[in-house]
Order: sequence, then structure tokens, then C-alpha cells
Amino acid sequence: MLVVHKIAQFLSRLHEICVYDPPMRPLTLRALPLALCLLAAGCSSPRPLPPYEKPIARTQFQRVRTTAYTDSESDHIQYSNHNALGTTLQSGAVHSAAADWSRWPAGTVFRIVETGEIYRVDDYGWALAGTNTIDLYKPSRELMNAWGVKHVTIENLQWGDPGHCLAVLRQRRGYRHVERMVRELEERSAELSRPVPTSSAPVVAIQQPAGAPAGNFFPPAATEAPVAQSVSTARPASGVARDPFFANTGR
Repeated sequence: MLVVHKIAQFLSRLHEICVYDPPMRPLTLRALPLALCLLAAGCSSPRPLPPYEKPIARTQFQRVRTTAYTDSESDHIQYSNHNALGTTLQSGAVHSAAADWSRWPAGTVFRIVETGEIYRVDDYGWALAGTNTIDLYKPSRELMNAWGVKHVTIENLQWGDPGHCLAVLRQRRGYRHVERMVRELEERSAELSRPVPTSSAPVVAIQQPAGAPAGNFFPPAATEAPVAQSVSTARPASGVARDPFFANTGR
């Protein structure tokens, strides 16, 4: 603010010269653009990242803070109804969710214990980087506002692949929130690669959509009709079904 105050004083002095010292007016007018540029630079400051939170333990059940968003919000309009993977945000049997991919990698599927809803992480956001908050996609402002902020228990049915997330995010690390996720993915690579112990409690299996090509890391392209997700409450033999979008990719 001191810089802005000094520039304001300078502009005031320029005004006085223009009024009371006509011979100096041409030189003053030539200096005016520079003064305006300095004023703009003094008023602008980098957008701060959210306060960093220590990652919570990677367990099958977690207590997390959740918020809600929709694609008609002002900060999401430029992306329309697309997520960070370039595909369509989902609100069917499996809903889209945004999170820090170094805490919940893209492809992570979880169930909200209190509601039974199933979510898949396919998005991220500035306000989520370095935090333990999950942002739940809602198809309308009414549903978004009705959710508000809630602390819920989630059951992680399947963890996404941090290696694939790192490959995607490294191409976008010019953004500070992405750089934060990249650094944490690199620092926690060993931890994120270890399997998470599961309990004997029944889980919800995410079955491969009919006709979905095997080994497709990303969901269908945004130009294609979205493939319906089929959800079953049957317990798979291995405890959790493998995500078809991350299986056998060879990447």
C-alpha cells in the first residue's frame, strides 16, 4: 500500500504541474503512461494459495470436510461442464468430485457413508491444492447451496493412480496450485504407491461400463456421449474392483 500511496502523490504532483506550469505540460503528459503502469503494478498482487494442511492418513475410511460446486459458477464458466481431464462432469450413478490429486489422485472412487452417494475424483481446483477438502460436483446451484459445507465420512473404494496424475499435472505446472500438487506427488510417491489396508466391511464395486475399451486411462472424450456407469453392491473377490480407466494402460 505504501507504493500505491507514493504513486498517488506523484499523480497529484503531475496534475499540479499541468495546471500551474504550462511549459512543462508536454513532458508531464509523456510521463503519465509510465505512472499509470507503475500504479497498476503496485495494485496487483499474486493470488494467494490456500493455507497448507498436512495430509490426513490414507485409510479406507476418512473423515473429511466437503464443499460443493457447479459448472455455472463464475470461476467455472470458462470450463463449461468439463473437468480437469477434459471430459464431462458427471452427476449420475457416479458423481464427479474435485480434490488435491496428491491426496486423492484422479480416478479415486469413494462413497459418502451418510448418503450412500458414489463419487469419482476427476477434477481439481485452486482452493483445494494443499488441503484436505473435497469439492462435490452438483448439477445445479440449488443443490450446491443445499449442500454447503459438511464434514462427512467417506469410504475409499478404489484409489487413483498417482503416476498418471503426475504425468498430466507436469504439463500444467506453470500454475502455482498445480505446482504444489506436483511437488507433493513427487515427495509422497513411495507412500502413495503402497496399498491401503481394507476392512472386511462390504464395499460398493465400480463395474466396467458395457462397451468401454480396456486400458483407457481417461473417460470417453467430451465430444462423445457419456457412458453410463453401472454400480453394484456385490462385494468383489479382491475387495475392490479395478477402475477400467486405469487398468492395463501400460503408461
